[in-house]
Amino acid sequence: MKKFILLTFVLALCSGVFAQEMIARHNERGMYVVHTVAPKENFYSLGRMYNVSPKEIAAFNNLTMEKGLSIGQTVNVPLTTQNFSQESATSHPVYYVVGEKEGLYRVSVRNNKVLMANLRKWNNLSADAISTGQKLIVGYLVSSDNSLAAAKPAPEKHEAVKAAEEKPAQKIQDETVVQRKEEERPLKAETSKETTTVPERKTEQPKATTAAVNDGNGGYFKTSFEAQVKSQPLRKDEMAAAGIFKTASGWQDAKYYALIDGVEPGTIVRVVNPNNNKAVYAKVLDKMTGIRQNQGYDIRISNAAATALDISDTEKFFVRVNY
Repeated sequence: MKKFILLTFVLALCSGVFAQEMIARHNERGMYVVHTVAPKENFYSLGRMYNVSPKEIAAFNNLTMEKGLSIGQTVNVPLTTQNFSQESATSHPVYYVVGEKEGLYRVSVRNNKVLMANLRKWNNLSADAISTGQKLIVGYLVSSDNSLAAAKPAPEKHEAVKAAEEKPAQKIQDETVVQRKEEERPLKAETSKETTTVPERKTEQPKATTAAVNDGNGGYFKTSFEAQVKSQPLRKDEMAAAGIFKTASGWQDAKYYALIDGVEPGTIVRVVNPNNNKAVYAKVLDKMTGIRQNQGYDIRISNAAATALDISDTEKFFVRVNY
């Protein structure tokens, strides 16, 4: 009877290992998932299972391969460009648990700047409203081993998401356009991931420059700004040290965006070039604190917005901000 109970426990442990949900975690070495060692598993079998070098797993955990692994031991398996895809869906989703006060943009930045358009698609999100504790697919494990669990269905829409669906469809489409930018926003301009999107951007920007310069009304969000002012009078009118972030949006549709602290995302701000009094209306995407490259700036505006304002300085300049 005791042998039977022991055998049942071991079988349950094995099945639990292969059914465990993969949750993305982070440390100073990068992204990883936690694996609980099952009977007969070792560095080599984990390497095959997760499509990563056994030596890399050992080094990531400060372990030596000679000592082996113990049943029930937890091992951090690194997510690398070899075994983790954030471009296309495969059969093994990796989830991220939304932290307190984290929006979809913060989830993107936290997880290798995965495109927000992909986050929406993989998680059936029709808007950017997410809630603390929600599990979101942030990529897929690329594995050569079939012993991993089959894909979990995409999470159901949370109540916050359903409520957000009342937003006009055009606004949702507008935010989808700018998602390519979220990957590259005011972090260093030319990372390896951005390099893969450069060819696509090159085909868009030649058309875009003229559209941004010739828009004489301040852009797509001017009407929204006027409606906003009617319901809530202007509270700020100040000079701000500004910088630029790159985006594919705004060149053809005159939809301009900004990053600024102390302003609720979704708010429309008026940005004026004091040298020529040209103005654009930009939607606030997120705050700036917490990102080292933003130090010394009060606001960042999209490159299309800077072009519309006839600003040529790509490092730092001053603008007047109203909201």
